[in-house]
Amino acid sequence: MKTDIQIARETVLEKITDVAKRINIDEEYLEPYGKYKAKIGLDKLDPNGKLILVTAINPTPAGEGKTTVSIGLADAIQKIGKKVCLALREPSLGPVFGIKGGAAGGGYSQVVPMEDINLHFNGDMHAITSANNLLSSLIDNHIHQGNELNINPKKVVWRRCLDLNDRALRKIVIGLGKPADGVIREDGFDITAASEIMAILCLSKDLKDLKRRLSNILIAYTYEGKPVFAKDLKAQDAMTILLKEAIKPNLVQTLEHTPAILHGGPFANIAHGCNSIIATKTALTLADYVVTEAGFGADLGAEKFLDVKCRVAELQPSVVVLVATIRALKYNGGVNKENLGEENLTALKDGMQNLIKHIENLKDNFNLNVVVALNRFSVDTEKEIDLVTKECQKLNVEVKLSEAFLKGSKGAMELAETVINIADSNNKKLRFTYDLKESIEDKINDIATKIYGAKGIIISDTAKKQIEEINKNGFYDLPVIIAKTQYSLADNAALRNRPVGFEITIREVYLRNGSEFIVAVAGDIMLMPGLPKKPVATNMTIDENGNIDGLF
Repeated sequence: MKTDIQIARETVLEKITDVAKRINIDEEYLEPYGKYKAKIGLDKLDPNGKLILVTAINPTPAGEGKTTVSIGLADAIQKIGKKVCLALREPSLGPVFGIKGGAAGGGYSQVVPMEDINLHFNGDMHAITSANNLLSSLIDNHIHQGNELNINPKKVVWRRCLDLNDRALRKIVIGLGKPADGVIREDGFDITAASEIMAILCLSKDLKDLKRRLSNILIAYTYEGKPVFAKDLKAQDAMTILLKEAIKPNLVQTLEHTPAILHGGPFANIAHGCNSIIATKTALTLADYVVTEAGFGADLGAEKFLDVKCRVAELQPSVVVLVATIRALKYNGGVNKENLGEENLTALKDGMQNLIKHIENLKDNFNLNVVVALNRFSVDTEKEIDLVTKECQKLNVEVKLSEAFLKGSKGAMELAETVINIADSNNKKLRFTYDLKESIEDKINDIATKIYGAKGIIISDTAKKQIEEINKNGFYDLPVIIAKTQYSLADNAALRNRPVGFEITIREVYLRNGSEFIVAVAGDIMLMPGLPKKPVATNMTIDENGNIDGLF
């Protein structure tokens, strides 16, 4: 089969103005970035469409193909004559050049132009990185220039960021050299996708709300222990200026010319894992059906989408599509990666427990309609497909095959029809995992026990002190984001399937006052990923005509 980039290059793209017409975007609100990309700047959002959330089981080395299913589903909904729009996240350069490679779908289910989407896109990531590091430079300049706010350099909590994987920058020392080179202190970098500016951009309702949130960013504490905010440095306007174009959603298309809005790119394992509220509401204003996606497994991305984004934006998914593969389920059942192509009904049935846990979470905890999309591989047997179907039927959940990778929209028609039927008849109301009035510890415990299936939580002494500081300053009534490995329901990546009897260890707790949530770091999760031994970047090539290979 052709590579993803070959398939993408062979597609004749529609002009972005024609794509915009499919969802009735007036040219007044369209800002083209060349022929095939644009930003949308609606002056009023009136979200009336039906929201379809795509999530997945815990990711495995076998791959699940959640984005491929999302794109194929949207293409199929368009194919059956419905007015539909995709609303996805933007790729980060970290994974693009690291392990994962590009993040624009695959096969005959892609968003395009894929090279542009994966590399720089319309500049949003750079704007977010610049705004973040502008604040860092203002903090250190203030301390150097006399420190009128009495900031304790050892209690600066704001970190720099970079949209690349670079483990050497996790902990650094700045200000070395001459006195004119600044005050010496410890600092560090997070990846841009995990930065608070990314979260703020994705949770802001408009430019005014963006500026408000930026002003409320907690940057440090004084020597007396009082919090210092970005507004104390008068940083919010300059940061907003850097983000005034980045806050506008980006419009592209799929291989089948379905409109696709890509905006924001927080990771779900170390951030909140959803595209922007503005992008989702823009899509819901323009289309009757919106297919969106939450990062990694349903225990991370979907939980944060539902408990945080839906709470803030007052969104209500009509149906959740839960993506799984037979290969991944057999892996959860104990089969080694090299043997996943062999039929193994025993391991498959055992591995179904991971899928069942996610179904139970979505149906019973969140009170939502669920459809399982089985992303089919050529080695999957009819007996295996039948087993998955029957096990899900016991939970009153339908299973539909997705073959969008090989067939595009034709491979997801039955899935699309099922999803539309359920969305049109939805009468369920979203239920949250916790109440905002609960203590920070109780909110963390609710997520750990109800969503992950843990027997409880362990909070480190460091985290206890951080929680005490947050409570003392009155910021306890915020949603909680748990930063945790994506590879397991537990905080130990080695625990496959549906582990039992485990506890979640909370190592650190951070206040993100601008994005208005609290981050609890579980296990050894890093906010700045590192590169693998053989990064994808080392296999990429570009010829004298600018043609790229190895991006996929």
